[in-house]
Amino acid sequence: MPDKPLRASTLDEAADVIRHLLGHHSDTNRPIIAIGGPVGSGKSTLAKQLGGLVISTDEYLPDYEGLEVHERDEPHRADLPRLASDLELLQSVGRAMIPRWCFQSHSRIGEQEVVAEGPIVCEGIFALHPAITHLTRLRVLVIAGQDTRWKRWERIELEGERGMGVQAAREHFDSIAEPTYRKFARIYEAGIDLIVRNEGV
Repeated sequence: MPDKPLRASTLDEAADVIRHLLGHHSDTNRPIIAIGGPVGSGKSTLAKQLGGLVISTDEYLPDYEGLEVHERDEPHRADLPRLASDLELLQSVGRAMIPRWCFQSHSRIGEQEVVAEGPIVCEGIFALHPAITHLTRLRVLVIAGQDTRWKRWERIELEGERGMGVQAAREHFDSIAEPTYRKFARIYEAGIDLIVRNEGV
């Protein structure tokens, strides 16, 4: 992997760089790529562009009931030991049962079986946490300005993709997502292989 972070200015460019790096340095048929960054930066979009199995760290969020609001995005409240275990299983045998988390009920609602036949992309706010990154082949940070990121999330809510509603999403963005990411940014952004600035709306 590169001694210093590589940089890309578009998601398309980033996808090409990642494929190139995997082609030259992967020692497994199921390498794990971690894609992290603040909310609305474009993590999920890049993950989908890469193909393969995508595991969202959202599935490992805690149930919100009984939890202090400011703790909802705290990594110690997420089920990161389960995420690490699931990723290890997927890499070794190519199959695992993973949790399903619902944005409407804000809780875990069951399990689902997933199969990995090639690269495994772990994306989300916890993807670059040390509990996960020791398993990864590549660590990718996606960034964008705060206004750009909010506009993306607002569009998602207007389209009904998550069902939180624009007002609730805005409150979460301002009071939970942004301050919590800033709190842990130094941890998440250590040891990055590729930084992607994704300002396109």
